[in-house]
Amino acid sequence: SGARRQQRERERERGSVRSMRATSIMNKCVRSVPSVVPGGPAAVAGVTARRGDRRRRLERDSSSSSLCRSSSSSTSSLVVEEFRNDVLSPPMRIGHGFDLHRLEEGYDLIIGGLNIPHTRGCVAHSDGDVLLHCITDAVLGALCLEDIGQLFPDNDPKWKGAASDIFMIEAMRLCDEMGYRVSNLDATIIAQRPKLSPHKEMIRDNVSKLLRCDRRLVNLKAKTHEKVDSLGENRSIGCHCVVLLVKK
Repeated sequence: SGARRQQRERERERGSVRSMRATSIMNKCVRSVPSVVPGGPAAVAGVTARRGDRRRRLERDSSSSSLCRSSSSSTSSLVVEEFRNDVLSPPMRIGHGFDLHRLEEGYDLIIGGLNIPHTRGCVAHSDGDVLLHCITDAVLGALCLEDIGQLFPDNDPKWKGAASDIFMIEAMRLCDEMGYRVSNLDATIIAQRPKLSPHKEMIRDNVSKLLRCDRRLVNLKAKTHEKVDSLGENRSIGCHCVVLLVKK
C-alpha cells in the first residue's frame, strides 16, 4: 500500500508540471498577439478586400465549373450521337445470299445475265437468274433491307419474265444511297450440269459491271452436287454468295 501511495503522488506531481507548462505556453501566445491589427484601419481594409477577392474568385470558379459541366454534357451528347451514327453506319457490312430454282425443259438457263446452252432452264416468275438473285439478296441483307422477294414479289405481274439485272441495279442504287460500295464478292454456283467453266469469265464481267467494281473483286466458283438430291440429279440449281460492303 505504501508503494502504491508513492506512485500516485509521483503521477500527481507529473500532471502538475504538465499543467504549469501548458499555462506558460498559453500566456506566451496571448502576450504575442497584439491588441490591435498592425497598420491600423488601412490594414483592416486590406484584409477585408482580400477576403472579398477570395470570395469573388470562388464564385467565378464555381460559375466556370458549371459552364464546364454544361460544356462537358453537350460534348458527351455529341459523342453519344456520333457513336449511334457509327453503330448504324459501320465501316463494313457483310451479306449472305442463297437461291435455288427448279430446272425444267422449255426454259432458258440464265446465269449472271448470260444465256447458257442447256436442255433445261430455271422455273421462276422472272428470268430465274439464280446468281443475280443470290447476289441481290446478299447486298440487301448486308444493308439490312427487305429481301428480293419482298421488294420484287413473284405475284406482281410487272416482274413476269423480267431480266434480273433490274433487281441488281436497284440493290446497288440502295447501296450507293446508304453510302457503301462493294469491296468483294465470293459466289458458288451448285449445278450438276452444264459445265460452267467455259462461261465463268464472261459471267464475272457482267457481275462486276452490275456491282460497279473491278472484276478482280468478283470471285466465282462452280461445284457439282455429286449426283446427290435434286441438285445432283440436274433437277435444280443453287447458289451461295457472300458480299462485303465498305463505306465510301
